[in-house]
Amino acid sequence: MTSTNLTREEAAARFRQIAVHHYDVHLDLTVSESHFLSTTTVRFSCQEPGSTFIDLRAQEIHEVTLNGQTLPQKGYEEESGIVLAGLEEDDYELKVVATIPFSRTGEGLHRFVDPADEQVYLYTQFETADAKRVFACFDQPDMKATYDLSFRTPQGWKVITNGPVTQQDNTWSTSIDYPLSTYLVALCAGPYHEITDTWHGELTEHPEGQPARAVEVPLGLYCRESLAPHLDAQRLFRETKQGFDFYHRNFGVAYPFGKYDQIFVPEFNAGAMENAGCVTIRDEYVFSSPATHYRYERRADTILHELAHMWFGDLVTMKWWNDLWLNESFATWSAAISQAEETEYDTAWVTFANVEKAWAYQQDQLPTTHPISTDASDIETVEQNFDGITYAKGASVLKQLQAYVGRENFFAGVRRHFAAHAYSNATFEDLLGHLEEASGRDLSFWAQQWLKTTGMNTLSADFHVEDGTYSDFRIRQQGEPARTHRIAVGLYRLEDGKVRRFKRVELDIDGASTEVPELRGVPAADLILVNDDDLTYCLQKLDEASLDFAVGNIDKIADPMARTLCWSAAWQMTRDGAMRARDFVQLVARGAAAESELAVLERILQQAATAQFHYADPRWAHQSTVLADALLEGTTDPDSERALIFAQALTRIKLTEGTREFLRETLQNSSDQGLRWHAIAALAADGALEDPSATIEAELGHDNSATGYQSAIRARAAVNTAENKRAQWKEIVESELGNRELTSKLEGLTYPGAEELLPSAEYFDVAEKIWSSRSSEIGQTTVTGLFPSWDVSHATLERADAFLGRDLPGGLRRIVTEQRDRSARALRNRQVDAA
Repeated sequence: MTSTNLTREEAAARFRQIAVHHYDVHLDLTVSESHFLSTTTVRFSCQEPGSTFIDLRAQEIHEVTLNGQTLPQKGYEEESGIVLAGLEEDDYELKVVATIPFSRTGEGLHRFVDPADEQVYLYTQFETADAKRVFACFDQPDMKATYDLSFRTPQGWKVITNGPVTQQDNTWSTSIDYPLSTYLVALCAGPYHEITDTWHGELTEHPEGQPARAVEVPLGLYCRESLAPHLDAQRLFRETKQGFDFYHRNFGVAYPFGKYDQIFVPEFNAGAMENAGCVTIRDEYVFSSPATHYRYERRADTILHELAHMWFGDLVTMKWWNDLWLNESFATWSAAISQAEETEYDTAWVTFANVEKAWAYQQDQLPTTHPISTDASDIETVEQNFDGITYAKGASVLKQLQAYVGRENFFAGVRRHFAAHAYSNATFEDLLGHLEEASGRDLSFWAQQWLKTTGMNTLSADFHVEDGTYSDFRIRQQGEPARTHRIAVGLYRLEDGKVRRFKRVELDIDGASTEVPELRGVPAADLILVNDDDLTYCLQKLDEASLDFAVGNIDKIADPMARTLCWSAAWQMTRDGAMRARDFVQLVARGAAAESELAVLERILQQAATAQFHYADPRWAHQSTVLADALLEGTTDPDSERALIFAQALTRIKLTEGTREFLRETLQNSSDQGLRWHAIAALAADGALEDPSATIEAELGHDNSATGYQSAIRARAAVNTAENKRAQWKEIVESELGNRELTSKLEGLTYPGAEELLPSAEYFDVAEKIWSSRSSEIGQTTVTGLFPSWDVSHATLERADAFLGRDLPGGLRRIVTEQRDRSARALRNRQVDAA
């Protein structure tokens, strides 16, 4: 029995044996600053005689009774849970009382003290399987139950949980009367600032023609008191309501969980979590400094992503974590389409093409790539699969599936799915069946082609031109397996100083070559896009003439989607070594000023920095000021939002005389606290601060917020002396750091300019110890962040190969394999660039 790393087989066996009905959970949060008391009473039935276990990760168990009989727990270990031996076919009531530590890693019940005012805030994070860190439970998604929850808190606190709460003295209670998976139960407690509103809308009944009915949902926003002045509630409520409008118009099922609260919580590991009716969101999304358009757009994307989960994930839940991809892919796709059609971010699909797709392409080219629908044999494997395949590639192929069956047919299938499996569990096969029913198309091949295989197809145009027109035109598909794609082919030409599309053909392709007869006799284009409008998931290879034209005219391409597809193609060619890194840097330097999509602008500047400092020949990279000069020029843009994007980007590259002076002026004149902290870190890394400690302490005197505290940690770690880098490295390796303190130190440790001062070989001596002694979240973050990616050399690859020759845990092996591959790619690309 492996309670801490439950296997799929064990979960299936436990599901057959146990029917869980109800949990009664009481948490006493007043015991101490380090621990709380958890009391759980669970009612369940045994359906097959035998032994099993219930999950719990506790420091000390005080009482376990089964139907009133004491169960001795002298041999209790977290790895085995609480053993329930000799069960008969009967009804049972199990009571467990335990003392459990508060978390500092963002897993379980996390405790945070705000440095701004010393107020204490708590929140839970249970996905994948960390409800067992708070109460005794059968911690797997298909064992849903109802709940009575109560919490004893200090005076003056609020409690936000899945349902409306009642308060008697300092005890707060709620009942969850619908079946809910353990990982979706939530608690937030502390002196949270609160703002409320109500969404008034309609549920569109289907089939069309039936009347819509009114729906009303209470809304809440919560954050720490010190962040309350920065909580832009009006905008947040507007975007949330737009999501409710879109999903009620298209999903066919009214919002199922009564009220809808969004709580911005500190030190959160992910972007957000879809707890039913009680969504937790990282509170960096409460912008205390000027934020770029991209950050607002990504926040809206997160809000709509989590709201979509209320239907897909919470109402209808995956049976096991092999369908995690479907949960996350559907929410990612839903967020993009609802943003594009309902909010001010009407070019959300452009951002998707530039951000999500780039993430997916990168992940899919690693040696650890996996099918979208993968084995998920145990929890550790699942936690490794919260990646670009699960989220971004999955969402990309859902977009392709929507194009293949048609938008309305897709939504009709989704509506059937929600109606058929409400408050229960379902699989992808269930959804696929509903989509076949709604569309009338045979999709039996689709899952095998897209979900059970790895890698990407490369699509390109194959054509001949006679007398200025195409005499023939084909789409070539490379890569195995050859898949069925729904694509659009777009033809573009330069007219009156702008590149615009003059012909578009949409078609299905399969096999190695597909003829496009509609393009015979059509005038030849300056630019051909074989995945126009980004309908499918593929690498789009531009023909030589189209590539030359795009490089020379990218600033003239009028349509933002077409333009970002050209940016994407150039970036993928750079990563593949088909375009020199310095050429991509120069392309960005020339075209960035004309890029109107601010989210795309932010991304291509990041990609240019990666190209220069990871993929370019170091001899060129260290002396070229092409990128730095372009960024510095961008800070003078009269549009302050664009200027901020350029300013933030230049704080993350190696400084030049001009950018160094700009950052010194920023410290003298800017009131943008976020930019000031980034400037301090960059100047500290550059050795350009006379007394870094004094500068950091003085800045903390102006900004004693949680953000300021973490920014100070980052800046201290960025100070570029051998003594400091050794001390920071040692603390990361040897100390028990909280999750946010760890990420801040890692960011500062690896700031540009530190390459010569950081150890490389030592990593391979400590990685196993780190992995075995830290929690899953902390272990993954540490061994990823400390990998010597700064030492792009054959020596690093040889050390990694020797390390991978050991008998390693699967999760550690995967991380080192991926980091080694990234270093190998960087080394290859440097050789290409130098040639």
